[in-house]
Amino acid sequence: MKVAVVGATGLVGSKMLQVLAERNFPVTELIPVASEKSIGKEVEFKGKKYKVVGYKDAIAAKPNVAIFSAGGGTSLAIAPEFAAAGITVIDNSSAWRMDPTKKLVVPEVNADVLTADDKIIANPNCSTIQMVLVLKPLHDKYKIKRVVVSTYQSVTGTGVKAVDQLFNERKGVEGEMAYKYPIDLNVIPQIDVFVENGYTKEEMKMIKETNKIIGDDSIKVTATTVRIPVIGGHSESLNIEFENDFDVEEVKALLSKAPGLVLQDDIANAIYPMPLTAHEKDETFVGRIRRDESQANTLNCWVVSDNLRKGAATNAVQIAEYLSGKGLL
Repeated sequence: MKVAVVGATGLVGSKMLQVLAERNFPVTELIPVASEKSIGKEVEFKGKKYKVVGYKDAIAAKPNVAIFSAGGGTSLAIAPEFAAAGITVIDNSSAWRMDPTKKLVVPEVNADVLTADDKIIANPNCSTIQMVLVLKPLHDKYKIKRVVVSTYQSVTGTGVKAVDQLFNERKGVEGEMAYKYPIDLNVIPQIDVFVENGYTKEEMKMIKETNKIIGDDSIKVTATTVRIPVIGGHSESLNIEFENDFDVEEVKALLSKAPGLVLQDDIANAIYPMPLTAHEKDETFVGRIRRDESQANTLNCWVVSDNLRKGAATNAVQIAEYLSGKGLL
């Protein structure tokens, strides 16, 4: 099993190497790929050093799978070249997500849509992944009409530059700014650029991707995405309106058994999901489950997941695990 990691020197690429090792994905040969300025650098995987190569050398090495985390522009430019060579691409950027010819996959929700013909597979937005893990079992049981989601997103979602900005500000050190404003002791209600309707691209991703992954355009979603000064994971407040009524204890039981989810809902002992405890975990955590008393058939809950792991690296590796297990690689 030859595995290429494209963008291997970046924040998510490094996390992908870590997750591949931790989950013991059967890598017989690792091919780390990065931009020209990083060629020749070394990355470590399972105690061995590997030299970073350019993408043409990676294609020539004919890996079974190439996991991309190198940005949308890079993916649009070179993923088709990998696919044309018969290499399965799992792409972590937004480049292919809404392409009607490409599958958008969260393995616990819709891995069964994948076939051997899928040579470019899209990894969803980090915030969407953790949300649909909660929505899918609830939709199957009660049929969702509408979701109102507000996010509280970690600076790690922006990258190393943003993490450095946060810690520089903590220490009172001047440095490069990832954001237009300070992030420490602040909250920034903008993630990605604004589009014509006044929403941000991040908000529109959550709306459109949810419908595509669950396979139901009747679900109405509205989103507000916010950057907060934390590392460790993204948090979300979900308000979910159903067609059918529900029992809160039944909802908790349903979510506690759902794949990829961990129920943390013990308010008597102040146990609920937090980025601090979700950090470096592959699971998504759900709690604060309660009925919305302002309208019928509506539920509130709180969802937290490590955005670099389940929101990016782990989800991509799980797609590779599924394909490998089905003999599709």
